[in-house]
Amino acid sequence: MQLSTRDIDRIIEMAWEDRTPFEAIEAQFDMNESEVIKLMRKQLKTNSFKRWRKRVNSGVSLKHLKKRPSGIDRFKCSRQRIISNNKISKR
Repeated sequence: MQLSTRDIDRIIEMAWEDRTPFEAIEAQFDMNESEVIKLMRKQLKTNSFKRWRKRVNSGVSLKHLKKRPSGIDRFKCSRQRIISNNKISKR
């Protein structure tokens, strides 16, 4: 699968976000956790990758749905429109 620069940037952004689970990345980009790890290893500097992996494997990150509290049942903010456009409606 060939990803655009924009897609790669969005995947990296989603991977760094603590509350965005790997399942959300897979739903949007059809990349499982191991593929995301490979992409991050390739795209990030060595120290940045190590810092990211340490954070993902710590108790701080909720990158896996199994680690999430039962009250969180969605991938995105309720005020956010379609994820691919990343637009927040103006009130």
